[in-house]
Amino acid sequence: MAMPQLCWDVKFLKDNPAFQTDNYGIPADARHIHYPIRMVRYWFIYHFLREESARKGGLDVCEIGVDVGQMLGFLKAAMELGGDKVTLSSWDAVDALIREETLRRVGYNNFYQVDLESPEFGLSDKPYDVMILLHVLEHLFKPEELIAKLVPHLKPGGILIGGFPSTPQCMLKSREQKIRSSAAKFGHVSVFSLQRVRDMAAANGLQVEFLSGAFLMRKKGFFLENYQWWLRFNLWFGAMFPSWPGEIYWILRKPK
Repeated sequence: MAMPQLCWDVKFLKDNPAFQTDNYGIPADARHIHYPIRMVRYWFIYHFLREESARKGGLDVCEIGVDVGQMLGFLKAAMELGGDKVTLSSWDAVDALIREETLRRVGYNNFYQVDLESPEFGLSDKPYDVMILLHVLEHLFKPEELIAKLVPHLKPGGILIGGFPSTPQCMLKSREQKIRSSAAKFGHVSVFSLQRVRDMAAANGLQVEFLSGAFLMRKKGFFLENYQWWLRFNLWFGAMFPSWPGEIYWILRKPK
């Protein structure tokens, strides 16, 4: 069982300056933890991009659900702290609310303010090497429909990458019914399992290249998150037991 994430660099998680301010909505009691497990969402995506850039060179990237630019901000901070370079040709932003001035300062290029679940949703004809869906699909009632709309915008050999909270397959339907009955506006309304990711890939002719859990547990401000060994243990646990309720991260590749 390949577990490349157990060898990936974590040093730039420590005191990453992208998360030391109020700008990104990080809880104050988690902001100065050295290796906050809630930040591995950006860490996984950075490494997916790093490996794809090493393979292809400059990447045309489209990020769906950018908020205030946490992902690109994290990537730039990671490189400043000694992480391997990710070469970018462009990085476009898609969201229901585009904060263009803020996103331009971070480094985003083009902007699409759209309702992701609207039948009229669409992008330009620009093809992308990478499309990012990081903690977005769980907010949609019909996430598979969005995947189907995005795949045509991927270059042959391009990748969809992302992650979200997960639950065991046997609990998926009951869990989804429960959260939908009490979901707040823009809250979580869809639930995912390893099998649902595989099914989304198969339905769109995509190859599952990476699929893993992320951690045993996380707790904001937890003192053990100051220690690299605790982060490493959680990454190992997620890789060994990906069906554990927590979060899963994935790469889905479009065949050439």
